[in-house]
Amino acid sequence: MIKCIAIDDEPLALRQIINYMKRIPYLELSATFSNAVEARDWLLDNSVDLIFVDINMPDLNGVDFVRSLSEPPMIIFTTAYSEYAVEGFKLDAIDYLLKPFGFDELARSASKAHSLFELQNLRLQTEAAAVAAISTSATDESNGEDGVDEAVDKEYISIRADHKTSLVKIANIVYLESEGEYVRMHLNDGSKIVTLFRLKNMETALPSEQFMRVHRSYIINLACVTGYTKGRVFLEGDDYVPIGDSYKENFHNYINDKF
Repeated sequence: MIKCIAIDDEPLALRQIINYMKRIPYLELSATFSNAVEARDWLLDNSVDLIFVDINMPDLNGVDFVRSLSEPPMIIFTTAYSEYAVEGFKLDAIDYLLKPFGFDELARSASKAHSLFELQNLRLQTEAAAVAAISTSATDESNGEDGVDEAVDKEYISIRADHKTSLVKIANIVYLESEGEYVRMHLNDGSKIVTLFRLKNMETALPSEQFMRVHRSYIINLACVTGYTKGRVFLEGDDYVPIGDSYKENFHNYINDKF
């Protein structure tokens, strides 16, 4: 269920939104407000996934209200003034409903929010599964009879891609490439896996002694490094990735220490 609130200073408009929302099974209306100030105060102690908010309101308009939120959820703006549309989308709003709007229009906007909500949940589940897989491998390793480090043979990462979950041996990963909300994983057999997983979370999940971020968009397996120049790292399979300016010192320190 998507937890929502609705904010509108017009009683009839607010009542209409409430009635429409009750007809959409995946929306859960947590509260309604006739002004944005009350809504902002309520959000200090409560959280929601989606806000329907009018733009043209007294005291605090909808745009400024969203700007005032430190971590705004999904937003759908509602207003009778089309000139506010551009300003609303600058705030990464899911959609913009121009009054008067009907149920079908609100339902389409809600469907967009629902798709994004499921996508975000899938990403979180994928990231959690990956971290859990690595944690389990580390536990298995620590419980070994002789205490020898066998992580390379035993550590796997759980990756959801192509409508299935696969276990990928961490040692087989050559490098990872960020593509917005996705990560492209390049393996040593030449294959690639694209998964819904942010690069910064992958950086946390992978063992830091084996993987290094060398660019805002790339993480490399240090065991796969075959050479480097001033601005590039060469890897197995004739691949190479750029070295970002803010990562050069860390990479060069590693090279100097190891070689």
